[in-house]
Parts: sequence; structure tokens; C-alpha cells
Amino acid sequence: MTEALRIVVVAPDLDVADPGDEHAVRLAGRSRALRIGLLENGFNLVATLPADVFLSERIAQLQPDLIVVDAESDARDALEYVVLATRDARRPIVLFTNDEDTSHVKDAVAAGVCAYVVAGLAPQRIRPILDVALARFRHEQALRAELAGARAELRERKIIERAKGLLMQRQGLSEQEAYAKLRKAAMDKSLRLAELAQRMLDALDLLD
Repeated sequence: MTEALRIVVVAPDLDVADPGDEHAVRLAGRSRALRIGLLENGFNLVATLPADVFLSERIAQLQPDLIVVDAESDARDALEYVVLATRDARRPIVLFTNDEDTSHVKDAVAAGVCAYVVAGLAPQRIRPILDVALARFRHEQALRAELAGARAELRERKIIERAKGLLMQRQGLSEQEAYAKLRKAAMDKSLRLAELAQRMLDALDLLD
């Protein structure tokens, strides 16, 4: 359920040292509005973190389901920290920004950003944006898993074919006989066929 999502916001500090700094005041107000919008939409906001060198460690500790990045002119810098922090454990990332320089949107999406929203802080927009971002992330993860499975299956087929070829060559077996011998050995040892084939190849490499 969306309400159970644990969200971490990566954003600048809300404290404004100089009340006369209009840019800082505007940025703080915008960031505050985002956090209020998340809470009003029933999301579980577990922490607000700065984009710095400690971000990876903090995200690893908190294990959020989704990361919301709130950035303005430093969107690229903030994203670099977030991408590094999620490199080993991918998570959906949503970026809210007023930065109209969209030249790095392609790089951001390639790095794992599921939604790149410019000037989109209206509270009623937050939930559908996050829902779509999460759905997109899950879809991409499913595709990644499917691709990884296909690659693993191809590797296993190549291992089995190589082992079968060696049996045919060394024992004068037909292709069917070699396959049957591999399959029986795998069943006898309670191993997967590819695992038995790999063990056989490893043993032959030691003997050669």
C-alpha cells in the first residue's frame, strides 16, 4: 500500500541564516511545502537528509522504500549523491525541482530517477506522481530480473553444451548419450544439470 511506503527526502536545510536572502527563503519554503504535502497525502516521511558524503550510510541505515529529492539550482549535484547512495541497492527516486535546465534529464533517468518533476509541488499532484514513479520502478526491476534470468539461462546452456561436447569427444558418445550421462550424474548427486556440468569442467581444467 502507498500509505506504508517509507520515504526519505533529500533536501537542503530549512534553516535560513539570513532572512534577507530571498533565494534561500524561497527554497526553504518550497522544501517545507513538499514535506507538508507528503504528510498530508498520508506518506510515511521517515527522515529528511542533506545531499552530502554521508548520504549512502544514512540511507543504508534507514532502508527507505522511495527517495524524494528536493533540489533547485543544484539538482545535478544532489542527484550525484543520491545515485551513489543507491548504487548497490536500487530504489525509486523522484526529483522535484525548479531548475529549468533540463539538459541532464536523460542522464538522471538513466541513473535511476523514475520521475523528474519541474515546478510540480501542488499537494494534489504528489500522490499520483509517486504512485507512477513506484509503478515504473517495479516494472523496470521486473524487466531487469527477467533479463538477468535470460542471461543466466544462456550461460548455463553454454556450460552444459561445453560439458556435453567434452564427453562426446573424450568418451566417443553421441550427443544424446552425453546428455543422458550428464543428466543421470546430476540426478544421482542431487545437483542441477548446469552445476554438475560446471563441476565437471572445473575438474577437467585441473587435470589439463
